[in-house]
Amino acid sequence: MRTGMLALAAGLLSLRFLPALPAIGWLAVLPVVALMLLPFRTYPLAFFLLGLAWACISAQWALDDRLAEPLDGQTRWLEGRVVGLPQQAEGLVRFELEGGRARRGRIPQRLRLAWYGGPPVHSGERWRLAVKLKRPVGLVNLQAFDHEAWLLAQRIGATGTVKDGQLLAATQESWRARIRQRLLQVDAQGRAGGLAALVLGDGSGLSREDWRVLQDTGTVHLMVISGQHISLLAAVMYALVAGLARYGLWPGRWPWLPWACGLAFASALGYGLLAGFDVPVRRACVMVALVLIWRLRFRHLGAWWPFLLALNAVLLFEPLASLQPGFWLSFTAVAVLILIFGGRLGGWRWWQSWTRIQWLIAIGLCPVLLALGLPISLSGPLANLLAEPWISLLVLPPALLGTLFLAVPYLGEGLLWLAGGLLDVLFRGLALLAAQWPAWIAPAIPLWAWSISALGAFLLLLPAGVPLRPLGWPMLLLMVFPPKNTLPYGEAEVWQLDVGQGLAVLVRTREHAMLYDAGPRFGDSDLGARVVLPSLRKLGIARLDLMLLSHADADHAGGADAIQRGLPVARLVSGDPEGLPAYLPAEPCASGEQWQWDGVRFSLWQWADAQNGNQKSCVMQVEAKGERLLLTGDIDAQAERALLNTPLAVETHWLQAPHHGSRSSSSPALLKALAPSAVLISRGHGNGFGHPHPQVVERYRQQGTAIYDSAEQGALRLMLGTYAEPTSLRAQRRFWRKWPLSP
Repeated sequence: MRTGMLALAAGLLSLRFLPALPAIGWLAVLPVVALMLLPFRTYPLAFFLLGLAWACISAQWALDDRLAEPLDGQTRWLEGRVVGLPQQAEGLVRFELEGGRARRGRIPQRLRLAWYGGPPVHSGERWRLAVKLKRPVGLVNLQAFDHEAWLLAQRIGATGTVKDGQLLAATQESWRARIRQRLLQVDAQGRAGGLAALVLGDGSGLSREDWRVLQDTGTVHLMVISGQHISLLAAVMYALVAGLARYGLWPGRWPWLPWACGLAFASALGYGLLAGFDVPVRRACVMVALVLIWRLRFRHLGAWWPFLLALNAVLLFEPLASLQPGFWLSFTAVAVLILIFGGRLGGWRWWQSWTRIQWLIAIGLCPVLLALGLPISLSGPLANLLAEPWISLLVLPPALLGTLFLAVPYLGEGLLWLAGGLLDVLFRGLALLAAQWPAWIAPAIPLWAWSISALGAFLLLLPAGVPLRPLGWPMLLLMVFPPKNTLPYGEAEVWQLDVGQGLAVLVRTREHAMLYDAGPRFGDSDLGARVVLPSLRKLGIARLDLMLLSHADADHAGGADAIQRGLPVARLVSGDPEGLPAYLPAEPCASGEQWQWDGVRFSLWQWADAQNGNQKSCVMQVEAKGERLLLTGDIDAQAERALLNTPLAVETHWLQAPHHGSRSSSSPALLKALAPSAVLISRGHGNGFGHPHPQVVERYRQQGTAIYDSAEQGALRLMLGTYAEPTSLRAQRRFWRKWPLSP
């Protein structure tokens, strides 16, 4: 039976690694073949096929519910019901709409919407809304959150921006929404948002700085309701009943064991419902239920049985859960705990168990974090050693009791005030750790090196005395010191990162690296911190010899501060240094400056008669073995005419589209003089500026210029000096990504 469960789990998990889903015909055949194989000894294969078929069918349903391409970017009036917990902050309301209906065109069942300056929106209300709809598309980079996979896992078929709306039917808020509202209103010493995260699993009240501290210290799992919290509450309830029975305080006519098991599970299930029943909560509830059932029957239960049953139960309930990083981290952490406590002779003292758990879990999660492209916390073992008991024993009990007794004057609010103060003390301590040891983003390593590191981590988790166990350390260190991929002399590696409506281009030679523009920042959305800096670290770049900001606009220079704080920058140059903030002192662009790095030549130019920020853009030409790339910032047609009278107006193989392909740039004269073989466009999907303009695109096509668009192809990698085609990250097939993005 265990073999069958493993095979079923393997089939369900296979979905995560499929480049494309099987055709509809195969999806119909797979279950039939599996049922035919069940009576024979090939039942593991049958279970595998059943798991794979169910996962693929479920994923196909989610893909079929995505917004149709003709509706992408269009505004439609639709009706629907608000679900979940709407988030309202700084004039922006974010919420999910379910059961959407429109008069024209089929609308996905679930939408994620944003309403700038909108009125308060409450769960359960029905609205009629004018929404500009967008297909669920995200940025595709080396090191970035996979927004498309997350949306699919949430079964969100479209996103959108609300332009207008009318409330059709008001209703009383859901009980979870009412509890959150009360929690956010109490005096919790500035940590009401953290208490809402602990009690309800709603992290919207945590600031961006809070999330950074939690990520740097590896304690994110403590501030969202995890399996540890569920198990702890169940254990406390069981121990309470058992203790009362032991001292004769439990009613004799009620058998204590069934009541202890029943109340423990009811507590776990109730907390899970309060938390919204996410993947870690489902896993914990299933495992708690199995342990209690076996305890009720006085049977010994091996640890791997509930683990496998919980794994299969979660995936059967929602096969798309495997697209979420939290799923892998949650089950991996439990598997590591089972491994390190199982099959050992003798026992550890409590303090040995507690300290060893922390660093062994950190070792066990390293290969998974690396595979998922997530940061690795260097202070995680120490932070969790202190934070886990602090949250579990000091913060969580008064937080839950305070929520339970909110209706009692002073009692509930007093408990929440105490919990908030204790939580604030913890955050202050974690902030000190995060400042000393920020999270580490490991450089990309080949599959063979990752496999050796994963094997090394497994060896280190085995009991002492196992042969070859000491070899785990050098094998694991291969992840820290991977083999370097040295660039040939005279060639340059160029990355146009996918930063939406902005620009960030990395140029790296054998021994040097420079960044042309730093990505956009609008409000609290900083693509320099979210995309550019993690991508640089993923590429193994420890310092920048030059950061060149073409001009001061936020879509080009907005991310510069985050990059300067995250990496040493030897030199900062800008075409418009006066327009930059005071904390970004930059040298002016020196038109005519030239230099060489490792056989690659760089040249700068700026229009001396520029009248505005776009015209001031500092233009850079990069030449490697005769192959040229021209980075133009946001120059317009007037600046382009001035450029034609400079040494840079020569045949150019790669042209970065001026001003994202706007109508006021990419003049016929420029294209005729440069005769580019290909153009690189950096812009946001469905941007409000209409970039690139259809006339400009047609101009490129008439010239025979190949078009590479970040909105359609994600981040692009070009090896300048090889005259080869660029590599598109969106071309790395994933079944949830459409390729090509546009027809």
